[in-house]
Amino acid sequence: MTQEVGRPILVICAWIAAGLLSLAGALTYSELGSMLPGAGGDYLYIRTAYGDLMGFLYGWTQIAVAQTGSIAILGTTFALFLSSFLPTTNIWYEHTFHLIGGEIRWSIGLQQVVAIVVILCLSIVNCLGVALGGRVQSALTMAKILCMIFITLGMFLISGSGEWEHFRSAYHTNKWQGMSAFGAAMVSALWVYDGWNCGAMVAGEVKNPGRNIPRALILGLLVVIVIYVLINLGYFYALPATEIITSSSDAYPDALPVAMKATRSFLGPVGIEFVSLMVMLSVLGSLNGAILASARIPFAMARDKLFFSRIGKLSDETRAPIWAIGLQALWASILAISGTFDQLTTFVVFALWIFYVLATGSVFVLRRKLPDTKPSYRTLGYPFTPLIFMLVAGWLLVNTLWTSPIESIKGLVLIAMGLPMYLYFQWAHRDSHVTGNA
Repeated sequence: MTQEVGRPILVICAWIAAGLLSLAGALTYSELGSMLPGAGGDYLYIRTAYGDLMGFLYGWTQIAVAQTGSIAILGTTFALFLSSFLPTTNIWYEHTFHLIGGEIRWSIGLQQVVAIVVILCLSIVNCLGVALGGRVQSALTMAKILCMIFITLGMFLISGSGEWEHFRSAYHTNKWQGMSAFGAAMVSALWVYDGWNCGAMVAGEVKNPGRNIPRALILGLLVVIVIYVLINLGYFYALPATEIITSSSDAYPDALPVAMKATRSFLGPVGIEFVSLMVMLSVLGSLNGAILASARIPFAMARDKLFFSRIGKLSDETRAPIWAIGLQALWASILAISGTFDQLTTFVVFALWIFYVLATGSVFVLRRKLPDTKPSYRTLGYPFTPLIFMLVAGWLLVNTLWTSPIESIKGLVLIAMGLPMYLYFQWAHRDSHVTGNA
């Protein structure tokens, strides 16, 4: 983000703007979650408002790459930071091939094994019931927040190199293109904020969802915004902009992540190990949350006869969608073997935000379509809040299409690849219906 906009203050503004945009979405989703308190979240809203096809294409995008790719990235990130303590970088087999215009490098080694094991272990935890998965999530989230607060306080109160003059420094880049670059920086922040909508995906298993889903979405996101803005302020206080932009990135592959540099400024060499532990803990929390929420999408699709029927079955003992969780874990583990699967998720951001705009717009459709439904929460600032979200998100989509046309087109291709699958399930459902009548 600093490489894009060049100045610390603009980076902070991008974090705030992306947070407020996500908050506008959360305010709207709060009404949708209380209006339709079932499993699936965005999928349920899009399908109810626009029909089976749009709902399926959203679910397809999530299952194929978006959420499963995120789970794979999180598992691999855990294994990567574990290498600070244990040797996990040995590669046993490697092969490269091409897919959707990109180079995919498959590799199998100890790092991939660790990633798969942690994905499977947390999937098993969530198969034991939503209550256990929720308790694990609460514990990991609280531990993660405490670690981030410690780092933030350390940067402001202990760091010997910290000074407010760092906010006057700048990285002069020829990439600056006014609002276009600012939009690109916002997209990076939105990728980090992504997941604010996941609470609505488990609405069908939450007590009093009309009250608790809005509370979780709004208060949870407000806490996240404050934490991210404060910790980024701490980064720029502890380090000059030139140190920030030479942190780990494609341009500086051997550099340390910014969190390690900043923590080292007040903890010394042990700061690197501390951040490794913190990232591992943070990843476990994000991974468990992704597994908990995302499995409800294929589960809801199967219940609507838009996916394999077995995926829609619940365990008799735990009442958890174990088949959906198992399928998700299997595909995420396969993606984890790919050394460059993060290239797939790069263009998924563009595809997902198309559906976020549709889901937010569904509040207008559903108020007309379901006039007798009286949700316990109404969108604050309606109709301006959802309209602002849709307009800004639309601008970001156009900006991404302009600045990253190849990735954007890949995102559209990914959505289109779901059409044959949709036609198959439509045919299979019609065939089974005819057979049942016969």
